[in-house]
Amino acid sequence: MVSALIQQNERFLTILDRLSSKSVEDYYNPYQLFEWPESLPEHMWWMSPELTTTYRTEAAERLSEEQLHALSRYESINFYSLNVHGIRELLIEVTKRIHTSGFETPSEFFHHFIGEENEHMWFFAEFCLRYGKKIYRQPGGVAAEIPQSNVESLLVFARILIFEELVDHFNSKMALDNRLHETIRAINRIHHQDESRHIAFGRELVAALFVDVQRTCTQQELDDISTYLKRYMTFSFESLYNPQVYRDADIDRPQELRRELLQGPARAEFEATVFRKTAKYLQKTGIIR
Repeated sequence: MVSALIQQNERFLTILDRLSSKSVEDYYNPYQLFEWPESLPEHMWWMSPELTTTYRTEAAERLSEEQLHALSRYESINFYSLNVHGIRELLIEVTKRIHTSGFETPSEFFHHFIGEENEHMWFFAEFCLRYGKKIYRQPGGVAAEIPQSNVESLLVFARILIFEELVDHFNSKMALDNRLHETIRAINRIHHQDESRHIAFGRELVAALFVDVQRTCTQQELDDISTYLKRYMTFSFESLYNPQVYRDADIDRPQELRRELLQGPARAEFEATVFRKTAKYLQKTGIIR
């Protein structure tokens, strides 16, 4: 049982205690923390240009500075929209497991996790609705589905970890970027602070779940897990390339632009950079091949 493995893991128990204590120490009220100006200047970056999907591409050379600023504005709304959808999904999955067989030990931290993620979803949605007047629709696709099987919990928490590490890559960069408005830096800074704890917890839990899965799975099943998670990483990354974003930024032929960017040479480097730490962790643990 996963609970038995965790209960025997003194390192994980120590980390759980530390992270739970840190959640209490760092607690803040998001409804009082943020200042929401009436509007944000349009003629500036809303996302670090290095994080936009056209960075270092031929497409960027065809766009004016005004279009690039508009693109960063709508890509930021898309990014926070992805956070809203991703958090909703992880809240459902974690809530289904809190105080259930196999998850007795991490359930105390789950309470902190659920509370913090709910607040994250609120301030990301607040940003989208205040400054973008909408939340972009959740991307669909086969890779978004979680197969019902004896490895379901491993896939759920591995997906959560992948999502959080992708988001944190952006948060950590934008929190320190003085080209961005203070409101944008603030929401990225506070999210990075919380996600650092969630990622530390997620890595320990995923590793424990994988040890349990290895005991009962065939090599083919382990290969299938690897394939699924690699596909999910690609799916998650490609959700950043939203044709509706390009349309809203008044860029011609948005679907063609998306195909051009996904097939271009800059995409592979960008994806490798975003998932550098994630891929290294998953490979080191043997979860992906």
